[in-house]
Order: sequence, then C-alpha cells, then structure tokens
Amino acid sequence: MSVELTYLVYTIALFFVVVMAQATTGILNNGALAMANSRDNLKPPTVMQARMKRLTDNFRENLWFFVPLVLIAAVSGISNQWTVLGAQIFFFSRLLHAAWYAFGWPIVRPLFWFAGVIACGLIFLALFGILT
Repeated sequence: MSVELTYLVYTIALFFVVVMAQATTGILNNGALAMANSRDNLKPPTVMQARMKRLTDNFRENLWFFVPLVLIAAVSGISNQWTVLGAQIFFFSRLLHAAWYAFGWPIVRPLFWFAGVIACGLIFLALFGILT
C-alpha cells in the first residue's frame, strides 16, 4: 500500500474516533435508549455535544476533498514527494484540528484547517504534473 493510501486509512480511523466521540456526547446527554430510538424529542445539545457535531460535520466536509484526490493519485499511479507530503499534512492537520476543536481552544484551529486545504492543493497540483 502506498504512503498516501496509508495516510488515507489513518485519516478514516481518525474520523471514526471523531464520530464515536460525537456519539458518546449524545449518549451522555440523552441516554443510550433515546439515542437508539427516533431521536424526535431529544434534550437541547450540551456545548460539548454541539461542538462535536460541528467537528464531525467539518471533518466530513473536508474528506470530500482529500479522499478523491488520494484515490485518483493511486489509480493513476502518481506518487511523489508532494503527494506524500500532502497526505501527511492533511492527516496531521486534521488530528490537530480535531484536538483543538474538541477542547475548545481558540484562534489556532483555523490554521490547522487551512493546512489541510494546502495539503489537498499539493496533491491536486501533483496530479496535474505541476509539482513533480
């Protein structure tokens, strides 16, 4: 498996952790039975529950940029220092973004998000042979 695909697997594993953290905050706020049912009459979300929902949504939205780029690179047989660097930056930026978001630490979080955007840009440019 290529380095890029390995980081894709790491990223999906991290996303799974984020989704489980979101589910846990829902269970803690509403109880497992309420979360297992229709969820029509749930309590208002706690601050942490709302934050984890936003984190999960943000992570999911960013996967739509990263996943196709890595898969296109793999199918096309394109792997170089830029695609590897892009995959690495994306994973670590999402890891740090998730931590900063979950703990509610201010200001720096958007920089981690932007690093993920740059990472996708590196892979995109490598796919078109601009970065070789």
